[in-house]
Amino acid sequence: MKRKNKNKLNTNNTNVFKEGMKDGIPIALGYLAVSFSLGISARSAGLNAFQGFIASFFTNASAGEYAAFTVIAADAPYFEMLVVTLIANARYLLMSCALSQKIPSELPWYHRLLIGFDVTDELFGITINRPGKFNPYYTYGAMILATPCWATGTMLGIIAGNIMPARLVSALSVALYGMFLAIIIPPCRKNKAVALVIMVSFALSYLMYSLPFLSAMSSGTKTIVLTIIISSAAALLFPIKKEGTEQNDA
Repeated sequence: MKRKNKNKLNTNNTNVFKEGMKDGIPIALGYLAVSFSLGISARSAGLNAFQGFIASFFTNASAGEYAAFTVIAADAPYFEMLVVTLIANARYLLMSCALSQKIPSELPWYHRLLIGFDVTDELFGITINRPGKFNPYYTYGAMILATPCWATGTMLGIIAGNIMPARLVSALSVALYGMFLAIIIPPCRKNKAVALVIMVSFALSYLMYSLPFLSAMSSGTKTIVLTIIISSAAALLFPIKKEGTEQNDA
């Protein structure tokens, strides 16, 4: 009887794993395209194809990696790179906290560790929105495609950057900025506060790079200072109301 239940459980996990792989295909293809542009930035920072693959495989974060590559290109110290990456990836801490509420208490620690290894916006989205009982094998199915594709895209971007003419490489480096625009424009259209914060961040970034006494700061330090100041001010000026508070106000 125990063996029959175990076989049934293994079959169920296999089916769930396949479902995760199916849902992870479009994410993997998107990662391959986006990380290719990231590879151009990694090449500019002096990374070779193998280093870029390893960096993307173990980081898997567009904004965080771009910030890290910028700091590497500026020859900044390791501590500064650590702080910049931590700040750029801080949202994943919130996603992990939200995802932990769906994870059953009896799930072993090693499953939690593996899931936490690759909490990205897209993988978090499909995992948190999947109906029914949480099963880690669904996330594993999506991860097994998404993570290698992200790392491979970065590697291919570096290889292509070493082969292509300088003008074409310079043109492709703009593609990463297009990705960031695609990320920020939809929230700006829905929320005026977000649009205002982004415009203020653009203005302050320009001042940081233009004013003589501020331009001397390294790019990593500028990113840290601006992120802390702007995010703190936004949290104080535009707090997000809870649903219960909005209902009481109504």
